[in-house]
Amino acid sequence: MKILAVITARGGSKGIPGKNIKLLGGKPLISYPIDTAKKSKLITDLIVSTDDVEIAEVARQHGAEVPFMRPSELAEDKTPHLPVMQHAITFMENKLGIVFDYVVILQPTSPFRIAEDIDGTLRKLIQTHADSAVSLVEIDSGEHPMKIKKIENDLVAPYCLKEEEGIRRQDLPVAYKRSGAVYAMRRDLIMKEGRLYGEKIVGHIVSKERSIDIDYPMDWLRAEYMLGELKKKGYEFQNS
Repeated sequence: MKILAVITARGGSKGIPGKNIKLLGGKPLISYPIDTAKKSKLITDLIVSTDDVEIAEVARQHGAEVPFMRPSELAEDKTPHLPVMQHAITFMENKLGIVFDYVVILQPTSPFRIAEDIDGTLRKLIQTHADSAVSLVEIDSGEHPMKIKKIENDLVAPYCLKEEEGIRRQDLPVAYKRSGAVYAMRRDLIMKEGRLYGEKIVGHIVSKERSIDIDYPMDWLRAEYMLGELKKKGYEFQNS
C-alpha cells in the first residue's frame, strides 16, 4: 500500500510572519510534522510542498524531501488545498512511476500531533473504506454549538442548536471539531473526483491537551505554554 504524506507550508504568512520556520521550543515549526511523520508506520513517502526557498532549505535540513518548488499560483492566500494536493500527487507519481492508494495532509500549524494520530486516522480510513478521515478533538463546553448564537431582528436566537434553559455544562452532549492535525483521503477522491472529503467521512479522536491550530500570535503563545506542559509529561516531538 502506497501512502503519500504532504506537509503543506507556503511562505508569506500574514498572521505570524515567517511562521513555518519560526522557532518553537528552539526548533522550526515545520520540523515538528517532519519528525512525527517519519515515525509513522504507514506513510511510505513524505514530502514538503512549499513555494518558499528558505522553508525548503530548513525542511531539507530536518530530513524532509522537497522535490519541487510549488508554483506561485498555488501559493496565494486563498489557494485551497485541492489543487495543491493534485499538483503534489501528479509530480510524485510521475517521478516514482507509481499510483498512490492514500494521501495525508499534514499542516505545520498543529505541531503536537504524534505518530499514532497519523496512523490511527489512516487505519480508520482504510478499515472503514471511507472517502476520507480527519482527526477530531472534543470541544470545550464554553465553545459548544448550543452556546453559539445569532441575532435576528435584534433578538438572540440559536445558531444551530437550541440551548435548554438551565442546562449544566457537564450535561451538554459531547461535540467534536476538526483538530487540524491529520487529514487523510483516498487518492482517487482527489485525482478523479476533485474532492478532499467525499460523502463518507470518518473521524479519529485525538488528545485535547495536544490540539492546537496556530494562526495568530496569541496561538503561538499558547503553543509555547502547551509545549512546556507536554514536556513535563514526557512527550518528545523531535529527533533532530
